[in-house]
Amino acid sequence: MDGRAGGATRGRGRDSVGRKDELRLEQEVVDTLYARLDELRAAARTRLDEVRRSGPSGSPQNRSERDAFATLYEDRVAQLDAVEDRLAFGRLDLDDGARRYVGRIGLTDAEHSSLLTDWRAPAAQAFYRATAAHPDGVVRRRHLVTRGREVTGLEDELLDLDAPEAVTGTTLSGEGALLAAMAAGRTGRMGDIVATIQAEQDAIIRSSLTGALVVQGGPGTGKTAVALHRAAYLLYAHRRVLERSGVLLVGPSHSFLRYIDQVLPSLGETGVVSTTIADLLPGVVADGEEDPRAAQVKGRAVMARVVRRAVRARERVPAADVPVRLDGHDLLIRRRDVRDAIAKARRTHKPHNLARVTFVREMLSRLAEQYGRQLGEPLVGEDRALVLEDLRSHRDVRVALNLAWLPLTPERLVEDLWTKPHRLAEAAPELSPQDRRLLERPKGSPWTPADVPLLDEAAELLGEDDQAERAEAAARAAQRAQDLEYARQVLESSGAGGGIVGADVLAERFAASGPRLTTAERAAQDRTWTYGHVVVDEAQELSAMAWRMLVRRCPTRSFTVVGDVAQTSSLAGARSWQGMLDPVFHDAWRLAELTVNYRTPASVADAARRAALAAGLPVSPLTSARDVPDALRVVEVAPGDLHAGVRAEVDAARAEFVAAESGRVAVVAAAAATADLRTALDLADAGPDAPVVVLDPVQVKGLEFDAVVLVEPAQVATGRSGASDLYVAMTRPTQRLVVVHAAPLPAGVAPARAESGAPASA
Repeated sequence: MDGRAGGATRGRGRDSVGRKDELRLEQEVVDTLYARLDELRAAARTRLDEVRRSGPSGSPQNRSERDAFATLYEDRVAQLDAVEDRLAFGRLDLDDGARRYVGRIGLTDAEHSSLLTDWRAPAAQAFYRATAAHPDGVVRRRHLVTRGREVTGLEDELLDLDAPEAVTGTTLSGEGALLAAMAAGRTGRMGDIVATIQAEQDAIIRSSLTGALVVQGGPGTGKTAVALHRAAYLLYAHRRVLERSGVLLVGPSHSFLRYIDQVLPSLGETGVVSTTIADLLPGVVADGEEDPRAAQVKGRAVMARVVRRAVRARERVPAADVPVRLDGHDLLIRRRDVRDAIAKARRTHKPHNLARVTFVREMLSRLAEQYGRQLGEPLVGEDRALVLEDLRSHRDVRVALNLAWLPLTPERLVEDLWTKPHRLAEAAPELSPQDRRLLERPKGSPWTPADVPLLDEAAELLGEDDQAERAEAAARAAQRAQDLEYARQVLESSGAGGGIVGADVLAERFAASGPRLTTAERAAQDRTWTYGHVVVDEAQELSAMAWRMLVRRCPTRSFTVVGDVAQTSSLAGARSWQGMLDPVFHDAWRLAELTVNYRTPASVADAARRAALAAGLPVSPLTSARDVPDALRVVEVAPGDLHAGVRAEVDAARAEFVAAESGRVAVVAAAAATADLRTALDLADAGPDAPVVVLDPVQVKGLEFDAVVLVEPAQVATGRSGASDLYVAMTRPTQRLVVVHAAPLPAGVAPARAESGAPASA
């Protein structure tokens, strides 16, 4: 924010009467907006009730129209209900005298005059981008601070310094709204900060839909907020492109998804599929655990070739010709015929299970030719069809052809790699014996998150066995014929034959009147669904195989990739964006950086940065927007007093930050220490949304808390991801970081004065 504007409109000396008048006037506006919202809700509900009361009577056309209207009104009611909290959050005073209110959705009055401008509309862009240097026609920008339907505060910025100063009753300016939001207590859900997005973030949110946009930013720079608001903005600005294909949002964990699960609905968007990599494959539950080193091997790009070889290994020529006997005739499944049939099937370039149809058809045809030669005449017509069917159902033929070209499921293929060492050795000559041993596990072991991209790769190469698909197509054709006949009967009995609506149109309406799924629901159930855009948060954690899985779901390569390579905790994750993304996107990606840390107090951020630099991490340059007195405390205890020291600090943080029932405290420790800490702190039964939680660095990734009690940072720094884990743990608090330790501290963790010899403990 330009410093001149901040100095021009602080407003702290305004009299309280003026402030009360401004609050009253804004309350009247907000009351009007909520009254209009209530009117629209009531109207939508009334229409929905009328449609529902009409019941299933009437003609098929009427029933179809009724269902369509019911869906329309249900969607409208859901949208209006979702924007109850902070309906309006801003006001623009323009240089032409106009006044424009900005909120979560657009509202008009009964005469269609604008009451509230949707934050994603071009008319609202100046609310985020205007500065004193470039006011964009804005004289004053006002932030409305609300609680429920009550206006509790106003924060003004005067952007046009040549305009008469007419600002009264204001409090903060510049980044005041954002800093107030950051100082508010954590609740376990990500607060909607749409009103506080700054120009740096807004430019990223409104960036072009095409290509892959990589948003690199250190802790506290608002990466997640940018990702979520970009998803909402793109759905709004490119609705025709995205409404049928949808947007995929990929997060790092279930706790992260719970954390952000209210943000997009509160912005009026419900067409987004939110998931993790582990949950992306329909029908697969990947809740198993494994050695991180095994996950790292599975994530390597070379595993795509391993899976492909494993598939090709199931297309093989037998070691010798296989004799079979049919109706007293001796036939031979010849190796050369199998080889030719395999080559013909591969030339179709279809997935394994679909190409198998060509292989089987070719082999049965060659066997039928042998049969005909033994009869002394070629088989034609019905005779040939009967022989082919006899061959198809012959047990020995089925066994021989399955051994040559086995129909497979992705689960069977991948499990065989992990449970049969000879299969893995055959498919993965690049892997060392040590790597292959890491992947071995007993049959029936649960799937792990690292297995999912490999299962998806296998599914892509294998394809679906089309036998079930053919049966479904036949059933659909029979149902269509039945609907068409019924439609003809309806038209004839009603005397409407020859009218505008034909039997085929009426049959389509019958088919469309069943249960209707949203885009998100259909996409989540379909592995082959392709999205119009993909948003990936904490993207530095994804492996090369996971990126292949995601790109498969968005052939246009339209991505928003959000992360920080200095916070990578996965052994298979990115150490540089270029190294990970060049093989995926080639030159079709661009980098944007967030440079202002809004979350973490400056003293905490500085210590975290020192520790990260000392460990050689690629830390992004950051400027902290705020500091908090006593934000960093280091408490040294005797080894036997560690749990008691942690309990004392947790009790103090709970009293200070959780007393108002809106704050949260996290105890962060190495994964091996979390279970004992939960027991020592009586938190064994605490859920993920409890006011005090115990988490390891992987679980805490992407989250934020009022206070963090960091236990034994040296142990955290020697964990799975070392310095990255420590960097993540240190940058979670919005108010205070308390470091409790008995072992020596890693370099950089203590306050600068302590490292130079001053006392470190409180």
